[in-house]
Amino acid sequence: MAIGLKISTPFDDGVIKKLRAGDMIILSGEVYTGRDAAHKRMVELLDGGEPLPFDVRGQAIYYTGPCPAPPGRVIGSAGPTTSKRMDAYSPRLIQEGLRVMIGKGTRGKETIDAIRLHCGVYLAAIGGAGALISLCIESAEVAAFGDLGPEAIYRLIVRDLPLVVAIDCEGGNLYK
Repeated sequence: MAIGLKISTPFDDGVIKKLRAGDMIILSGEVYTGRDAAHKRMVELLDGGEPLPFDVRGQAIYYTGPCPAPPGRVIGSAGPTTSKRMDAYSPRLIQEGLRVMIGKGTRGKETIDAIRLHCGVYLAAIGGAGALISLCIESAEVAAFGDLGPEAIYRLIVRDLPLVVAIDCEGGNLYK
C-alpha cells in the first residue's frame, strides 16, 4: 500500500496500473465535475453522434455538485456524491476514454468490469468533508451544461487533493 503518492492529471495507463486498492494518493491538476444529470447529457450526446463538451480521454471526473463560492473563495463546499448514481452512464464514458472517477461509495458490476477492461481507477473522496476538500481547489469554471446549476460540468484545478484508491484496474476493491 502506497501512502501519499503524488499524482498529477492527465492520467496515463502506466500510472493507473501502479495504483492498488487502499493506496492513498495526493492529486493535483485538472479535474472535471459531473453528477447524474450531466452524465445523462454526455451519453445522449454520444448516442446522437455528437462530441462531448470536453475530451474525456485520460481525464478524471469528480462526482460533486459544488456549492456557490463564499466571498473570497474560489468555490463553496465540494463534497463527493454517491457514485452508484452514475453507474448507468459510467461504462459508456469509460469506453470513450475516461480513466478516473472520484466519488464515494460502492460501484456496480458493469462499472467495475469497464474499469478493469479499459484500465481505469475509482478514487474515493472523504464524504462529509466538502468544506475541507474545497480548500484544495485553486480554480473553478463552468465547462458545460451551465443550465444545470450546481450539476453543471465544472473544470477544476486542484492541488494536493487527498484520495484513496477504492477500485483499481485489476479489480482490487476496497469495499470488498
